[in-house]
Amino acid sequence: MIEAGQTEHAEQLLQRLSAMFPDRLYAELQRHGLGREQRIEGVLVDLAHKNGIPLVATNETYFADAMMFEAHDALLCVAGGNYVTEGDRRQLTPEHRFKSADEMAMLFKDLPEAIKNTLVIAQRCAFMSPTRDPILPAFTSGADEADALRVQSRDGLEIRLERSVYSEGMDEARRAEVAGPYVEKLEFELGVIIEMGFAGYFLIVADFIRWAKERGIPVGPGRGSGAGSVVAWALTITDLDPLRFGLIFERFLNPERVSMPDFDIDFCQDRRDEVIEYVQNKYGHDRVAQIITFGTLQARAALRDVGRVLQLPYGLVDRICKMVPNNPANPVKLADAINNEPRLQHLRISEDGVDKLLDISMKLEGLYRHASTHAAGVVIGDRPLEELIPLYRDPRSDMPVTQFSMKYAEMSGLVKFDFLGLKTLTVIDRAQKLIALKGEEIDVSTIPLDDPLSYEMLQRAESIGVFQFESSGMRDLLREAIPNNIEDLIALVALYRPGPMENIPKYIACKHGREEPEHLHETIEPVVRDTYGVIIYQEQVMQIAQVFAGYT
Repeated sequence: MIEAGQTEHAEQLLQRLSAMFPDRLYAELQRHGLGREQRIEGVLVDLAHKNGIPLVATNETYFADAMMFEAHDALLCVAGGNYVTEGDRRQLTPEHRFKSADEMAMLFKDLPEAIKNTLVIAQRCAFMSPTRDPILPAFTSGADEADALRVQSRDGLEIRLERSVYSEGMDEARRAEVAGPYVEKLEFELGVIIEMGFAGYFLIVADFIRWAKERGIPVGPGRGSGAGSVVAWALTITDLDPLRFGLIFERFLNPERVSMPDFDIDFCQDRRDEVIEYVQNKYGHDRVAQIITFGTLQARAALRDVGRVLQLPYGLVDRICKMVPNNPANPVKLADAINNEPRLQHLRISEDGVDKLLDISMKLEGLYRHASTHAAGVVIGDRPLEELIPLYRDPRSDMPVTQFSMKYAEMSGLVKFDFLGLKTLTVIDRAQKLIALKGEEIDVSTIPLDDPLSYEMLQRAESIGVFQFESSGMRDLLREAIPNNIEDLIALVALYRPGPMENIPKYIACKHGREEPEHLHETIEPVVRDTYGVIIYQEQVMQIAQVFAGYT
């Protein structure tokens, strides 16, 4: 029973809270069959009636039905690092399931007002974050962002053309001819960007990239659809000439399919945090946050976690896990693995504990295992983020984190900026510094793309340490394909992924003249000429839609 002094203290606390939250304080009652609930309920009801505080009946819900109790108990052990056989640990009861309205009404039939008040609270608390258009912080104070973007882009393009397009001794007429396609594309892109309201986005990205480069922080040349933008190239967001490589701006930004632009920006892994800190200082620490992600239990992970808390032999669990196909691109469900693997079916019958392991693992598969932060995503708002979304504090980080995942953070108006950490940039930077100790300076941006010795090295598959060419499968592909120009390397990287991999034999056979390229129609031959008739790139798909079907 509760001691008299404890009752007096509880009453004082209730009175203080009631004064702080008039008409908003309720005395909560729960009936899960636990002894402590039964000990305090009578006292709590008396205090509530004495002080005019309404009652409310609740039920802590952790799982859908009693059939999930055992699986959820195992999940608690996974989270707490315990074994299910331990007694001194956090435990719930089968009553912590989701109960129907009728069940709750029957459970509290002696206190019907406590049930009625659940509806009152639900009506008071009902809230849905409104869907907003993208919200960006103001980049310039007072100045027009569209004008600022035009000035920076046009000035930047002239510098780019001087450095990498115009040749020495080129006369004015020839310079104008060469510059024409670039200027035309730049002006078209500026019109689209400004019309869609994304001028500020480009200025923000260009600003923190420029800041990083000025401080010697290695920044990647650009990848993804953003590399198709001449404006991005002019602003030094990317270092790839889109016209040189036939890249299409509309893959990145298209007024006929409105979506936020999204640059994938690589920074030196060791100094990426400096750039994020710059953004925090510029826009406000309360307006910049990382994005939450939720890790789910996949089949193999569920088996290993459950096997540990059930204290099954490690060797047995490992053997079972290896019978489940590992396909990260298209994860195999545990139930499908069991149906398709006779050895698993046999172990389920013959080995003690395996049936329980598989049953619990199937119930936990797909559930959230933990919360962490997005590897690269950062959102920047125009006001304290707490005014837009709920925030979470990651114990491993000083930055606030959104409680909404990326999809719902974007729906709330927040715009994602990717700050990717790439170790390859760090390696290149260290190599340059080590070479500089020998008295020689190397600018990686001026390294020629047609160096024959480099291609001979790659043809021998000596590519350990070369970004995206390190795996054994990719090295085998290098030996077979015998690349001899940058276009070959680009094609191999694009082909070596699930789906397009099916076209690798055809590509290599056509490249080496063993087969003739096949064209779906004569009008698309120019589009797929460089890839030997094989459709590899998204740009090719878009161009085929243009030339073959008359799309814009």
